Amino acid sequence: MAPYPNLFRPLDLGHVTLRNRVLMGSMHTGLEELGDFDRVAAFYAERARGGVALMVTGGMAPNREGGVLPGAAGLFTEADIANHARVTQAVRDEGGRIAMQILHAGRYAYTTECVAPSPVKSPISPFSPAELDEAGIEKQIADIATAAARAREAGYDGVEVMGSEGYFLNQFLVTHTNKRTDRWGGSYENRMRLPIEVVQRVRAAVGTDFIVIYRLSMIDLVPNGSTWDEVVTLARAVEEAGASVLNTGIGWHEARVPTIATSVPRRAFTWVTKKLMGAVSIPVITSNRINTPEVAEAVLAEGCADMVSMARPFLADADFVAKARAGESETIAPCIACNQACLDHTFEMKVATCFVNPRASHETELIVTPAEAPKRIAVVGAGPAGISAAMTAAERGHDVTLFERASEIGGQLNMAKIVPGKEEFFGLLDYYRTMLDRLAVRLELSREVGADGLEGFDEIVVATGVRPRDPEIPVENGAHVVSYIDILTGREEAGERVAVVGAGGIGFDVSEFLTHQGESASEHLHLWLEEWGVSDPSLHRSGLRPEGPKPAPSPRSVTLLQRKSERPGKRLGKTTGWIHRSSLQMKGVKMFGGVTYEAVSKEGLRVTRQDGSREVIPADTVVLCAGQEPERTLFEALKAAERPAHVIGGADIAAELDAKRAINQGVRLAARL
Repeated sequence: MAPYPNLFRPLDLGHVTLRNRVLMGSMHTGLEELGDFDRVAAFYAERARGGVALMVTGGMAPNREGGVLPGAAGLFTEADIANHARVTQAVRDEGGRIAMQILHAGRYAYTTECVAPSPVKSPISPFSPAELDEAGIEKQIADIATAAARAREAGYDGVEVMGSEGYFLNQFLVTHTNKRTDRWGGSYENRMRLPIEVVQRVRAAVGTDFIVIYRLSMIDLVPNGSTWDEVVTLARAVEEAGASVLNTGIGWHEARVPTIATSVPRRAFTWVTKKLMGAVSIPVITSNRINTPEVAEAVLAEGCADMVSMARPFLADADFVAKARAGESETIAPCIACNQACLDHTFEMKVATCFVNPRASHETELIVTPAEAPKRIAVVGAGPAGISAAMTAAERGHDVTLFERASEIGGQLNMAKIVPGKEEFFGLLDYYRTMLDRLAVRLELSREVGADGLEGFDEIVVATGVRPRDPEIPVENGAHVVSYIDILTGREEAGERVAVVGAGGIGFDVSEFLTHQGESASEHLHLWLEEWGVSDPSLHRSGLRPEGPKPAPSPRSVTLLQRKSERPGKRLGKTTGWIHRSSLQMKGVKMFGGVTYEAVSKEGLRVTRQDGSREVIPADTVVLCAGQEPERTLFEALKAAERPAHVIGGADIAAELDAKRAINQGVRLAARL
């Protein structure tokens, strides 16, 4: 039997049959806004070549007021249509199919021109929307239908109408944002009038032989969201209006429940999609945190959906489907749902890429080709920078030896993986072990090498990482002071009262580790749903428990401190920082900024606040997470011996320890050696 029989069953949509059950879900990459459509075409063509059945583009605006940002891409002119035709032809040349998502942001639009059913400001935008009148609503419907017709003209196989995640159509559906009393508001029949009218007009604009996907919010996770009966009613009406497929949307962007971050359990919401199975006769797609062929196969085998949507896994590995079909799933570069290079980049107005695959969205300029003259290359340090350099160099045909003084690869990833909510790093390390073996990298573990041990190599790459920085706080006799490495490696146990010095990413990770005991909620869905207050939407409107979140109690009292006067966690990821702060707040962690550390005693940590007041933070243990310094001993020795060497990762720049940057450096260096 072929691997993953359900995943590779064709799906008949009537006028077209999809070659498997895998949809590459919509992601906003920012590529279209650059105007370099050769680059856009290369991005989608590579994923079509990898075997995915159908791809959906990032959201294309139907008009200026509906764009997520000023200047958001869309099909407004003949030149736009011609540019997109280059993309669709490139996909077709690789045997793929592609649909264009039509996204009207409504009150989420980051522009003074934003419009909505009612003038209710979004908490995630500084702009208050204008309330649409009857003529304004008609304009939005007509513009969406026109965008669909232009998509067909540009050669797309279909469109996805974005009706979830709290965007424009979703805003009409719920009283949370729709306060109207005319025929577009009030009763649910009136509130769902707009999405139904949109689907009808889109279908009329594109004809019968064109895919129309409707992205339906199946669990809103915001107050006064939809009931389950309303979700089913809308699904049936959308089918009747002419949709070919229903795709699952989970949660509004303003919801205070994480939906796609790494701490969210795999396939955390497929049970919601399963509730709709049988209620409609068109295919239903499920989504969110499906990141391996095994998970996708199980979802389909259990009848949770007719098709699975995976988005970021195709940033991590364009060949996901081809590798799964070949029974080589262990060679798939895993999406760890970190958001660091994809969603965070989008919100920082950068091109989206991938933590584990820096080539994503850079296919035309970061090209890994066979080396013209293979060399003997030494890479010292098997953290993320060293591993990525070794793998890329070996892929190019170089003879690579990877030295690591520890007994296992991974560097600080081995500490990250034991933090509750970061278990995906186990899979990333498994992937690295597999690929180092497949690529015949010579691995020298438990081997600390000096400059004199690197004779005979043509190139030396130093990736020796970082060492903890000493904040130089006076320590009195009897005080228990340890580093984050001591805690996360298990060399030291923390007491019941802990002060964590440093509120960067490591300080938050250590606090997360210290406030948990027993099973991780990220590995057990029922615990996670309870922790974040998520319920069955057929029991509670919008899927929110009336009693709210109920996290497991912390085994310790933890105080998290920093010298900077800004809010602790301000510099964490744009799209995940709030999750880390909320998680620790639910565990009762106290957070303070703007403190001066005076001394550590047996009683705790003595600090001075910005107002000059002094305080002792009661603590049995003080954990130092006060930054890192580059470990450059080997690099300096090589320089002194006038041996040319490259330095990457934390050994190059230790500030704000960043594995994303380290991996990117490693790949880019090896691509040009």
